[in-house]
Amino acid sequence: MRFARYRTPDGATTTGLVVGPAGQERVHALRSAVALVELAAAGPDATGEAARWAATSSPAVPVGDVHLLPPLDPPSVRDFVTFEEHVEGVRRSIDGEGGVVPAWYEAPTFYFTNPHSLVGAHDDVAVPPGCRALDFELEVAAVVGRGGSNLRPEDAERDVFGYTVFNDWSARDLQRREMAVNLGPAKGKDFATTLGPWVVTPDELEEFRDADGYLALELRAFVDGDLVGQDLASNAGWTFGEMIAYASRGTTVRPGDVLGSGTCGNGGCLAELWGRRGRQDPPPLAPGQVVRLEVQGIGAVANRVVPGPDLADLPTVPPARVRSRARTTRSSS
Repeated sequence: MRFARYRTPDGATTTGLVVGPAGQERVHALRSAVALVELAAAGPDATGEAARWAATSSPAVPVGDVHLLPPLDPPSVRDFVTFEEHVEGVRRSIDGEGGVVPAWYEAPTFYFTNPHSLVGAHDDVAVPPGCRALDFELEVAAVVGRGGSNLRPEDAERDVFGYTVFNDWSARDLQRREMAVNLGPAKGKDFATTLGPWVVTPDELEEFRDADGYLALELRAFVDGDLVGQDLASNAGWTFGEMIAYASRGTTVRPGDVLGSGTCGNGGCLAELWGRRGRQDPPPLAPGQVVRLEVQGIGAVANRVVPGPDLADLPTVPPARVRSRARTTRSSS
C-alpha cells in the first residue's frame, strides 16, 4: 500500500491511498480525513481496512491533479549516518582527514532535525540565509508504527509502518562553523527536509530484501537531469530495525516518528564528492537548479532551488559578548 497527503484544487488537505503504475498514479481519499500518524498507531489490520474502504468507496483522482504534501506530520525526525562511504568523503571535505572515526562503528549515530520545516515531493526549497554551499542528501526514511521503548531490532523491524524518500538539505558552510563547536548541526540543517512522494508499506518492498535483512533498493540522485550519485540502500551499516531499536533505548519512539537512513555513498551528496575530488565539483546548488532523488520501489521527489531571504535583510544577532565571569552582584555584601 502507498499513502500520500495532498491538497486538492479547492484547498482541502487529506490523506489518500495511491494506486496505479508509475506515471499513472491515482489517489483515493481515506474516510474521515484520517492522518497517517493515526494509521501508524492503529496497526496493520486497521490500515488494511482503511485502504480497502478508500479503494472501493472514494473516487480516484489523478495524482497530477493534486499538490503532494509531506506524507505525514511526524512527532519527531531523527537522521542517522549509516553509510561508511559517505562518512569517508564528507569527513575529508570538512576537515581534510581521511578514513572513518572508530566511534562511528560502535553505534548508529543520529541527530534530531526540524519536523516543522518539511517540504513535499515537488515543493520549492529556498536557500537559507547566509548559505553559499547548499547541498542535497539522498536517503531512505522509515516511519515508525506503534513504537515503544527498549525495542529489540527484530521487533522494531516488524513495527515499521512504511518507507519514504528523504532529502536532508544541508547548508555546508553553516554546518561547518556550527560543528566546530562540537555541537550540531543546527541552522545548517533545519531549514528544509523533503519527504515523499508517499509512504510505502513494507509488504510492497519485501522482494528487495537481501539475505542479511537489508532493503537492497537502488538509489539515484540527479541535478538538472545529470546523474551525480548512485548506490544501494543495503550498503548501510545498520538495518532500520537496528536503528529504531537504538533510538528507543532508554526512551520511547512513537507512532509516526521518522528515521532517516543517513546519506548514501557514491555521490549521495555533493560534499562527499568535494572531499574525494579536493574541489567543489560539482559546484554548490544555486537557485534555478532541480534536484531529483529516486528510490526503487518507492518513487521520486524533485525540488527546485529558489532564492531565500538575504541575511542582510534579517534582524542582526550579535556575536557573543565577553563577560566578566563575576560570581556576586555589586549589591552583595
